[in-house]
Amino acid sequence: MKNTAVRTVVLRHLLSQEKAQSLKDIENALAYTDRSSIFRTLKTFEENKVIHSIEDGSGMTKYAVCAKGCNCDPKDLHYHFYCTNCDKTFCLFDVPIPKIQLPENFKLKQANMVVKGLCDNCNK
Repeated sequence: MKNTAVRTVVLRHLLSQEKAQSLKDIENALAYTDRSSIFRTLKTFEENKVIHSIEDGSGMTKYAVCAKGCNCDPKDLHYHFYCTNCDKTFCLFDVPIPKIQLPENFKLKQANMVVKGLCDNCNK
């Protein structure tokens, strides 16, 4: 994957965040970068397994940097936590999704496991 200025700034932004970011979050943080360039960068990162996308039920896809050693294989899948108060989504890397027994000839490509509640900050 070729390094570009947009890819560098988007990756730096994602690495600096504690929570998953929507396209709108990233666009607001990087106001000098156009939306289509950010979107193309996110898709390139996702295809190259630098980031993963999360559909947390908020209506917006969010993106987070993959953990070290992640290949976005089914064994790397993990739960996500969506705070219903502040709308933040967190990766729960230490909580893997249990093995799902699928019918013969079915192949797991992605699973969306979201736990909803209050994050530690909102629960105080």
